[in-house]
Amino acid sequence: MLQLRPSCECCDRDLPPESPDAMICSFECTFCRACAERALAGRCPNCGGELVRRPIRPPERLAKAPASRERVFKPEGCRAKAQAP
Repeated sequence: MLQLRPSCECCDRDLPPESPDAMICSFECTFCRACAERALAGRCPNCGGELVRRPIRPPERLAKAPASRERVFKPEGCRAKAQAP
């Protein structure tokens, strides 16, 4: 089951479970659409994997399978990727 992390690893923007702007890689690293497209060019700075739109868990399922509350914030990886040639 996906963790549905609550924020963008690059800019720390809130990404609630129902957000259509959340993007993830196969390791569930989570980014907002703006960072994924602009700073990261669609690739995860942690694993190099493709970033795709995170599915939305139906609200009635969140009660039994809540989203993660753990925020991961690693802006240094995003800056390095954005500055690469």
